[in-house]
Amino acid sequence: MTADSSPDGRMDRALSSLRGLAVGDALGSQFFVPANYPLLKRAELPSGPWRWTDDTEMASSVVAVLAAHRRVDQDALAHAFADHHDAGRGYGPAVSRLLRMIAEGGDWRELASALFKGQGSWGNGAAMRIAPLGAWYADDPEQATHQAEISAYPTHQHREAVVGAMAVAAAAALAAAPGGPPSPQALLDGVIALVPRSAVGAGLRRARDMLDYGDATTVAAVLGCGRRTTAHDTVPFALWSAARALGDYAAGFWATAQVGGDMDTTCAIVGGVVAAGGGAPPAEWVERTEDLPGWLPVEAGVPGVGA
Repeated sequence: MTADSSPDGRMDRALSSLRGLAVGDALGSQFFVPANYPLLKRAELPSGPWRWTDDTEMASSVVAVLAAHRRVDQDALAHAFADHHDAGRGYGPAVSRLLRMIAEGGDWRELASALFKGQGSWGNGAAMRIAPLGAWYADDPEQATHQAEISAYPTHQHREAVVGAMAVAAAAALAAAPGGPPSPQALLDGVIALVPRSAVGAGLRRARDMLDYGDATTVAAVLGCGRRTTAHDTVPFALWSAARALGDYAAGFWATAQVGGDMDTTCAIVGGVVAAGGGAPPAEWVERTEDLPGWLPVEAGVPGVGA
């Protein structure tokens, strides 16, 4: 049995992952509001509607470019990010400035490579947006990692940020593969085999060794949970959480959010990977979440971003 590799089949999987990502992003972001702290501890939902952040906005651009080009076109992706950039969505200052400069005609290659004194950003932004791409390439996890690598460069050129994106895409591709989601061990083994040696990769190996830990807070203390907003402080814990929650979106969300940290991003990653594997978010959660952007095509091949 193989994954449906038709454009429409790919698009259906990508949109399912994107919806899971958006719910995790939007609900996770609600718990940065002090009044909602007690609700988080009790695993209770805040009132809606829940507004998503830059995680979903950028992930929507990824899906739009895949729909238009059926692969990652870096120029189209950079301009999609810039065209749809809404500073009120919680972008980091460096990427927000980068996107404004691209919109004004700047070359993303020069701008992204110059960030942070020429090292490039090692933030978690390339990883937070990429799960739908992994779902798109469920028939080819190696291609998922390759396309994720390409997708990172318009904004994040530090190797750790790139590998973080590769890891999340690999996890989503493996989760969405035919036959149902793999076991937690198989998922992390598969991801580790697909990414190069790096701090992210070292964190994933530690995450694999901690799959039998029941206390997410302890695991987050070892792996990080995005408090530094770096890829290597975010991706290993998010994929540990996703691997343990395949098939159970709500359990994955609460285990991820309750440790704190960069909750919109960790929950976006977990939501996108779990939904790629068929673990859809509860209907009530979807209803409370802001709709996906109106400019997002819902069919592959529809003229859109960069077409």
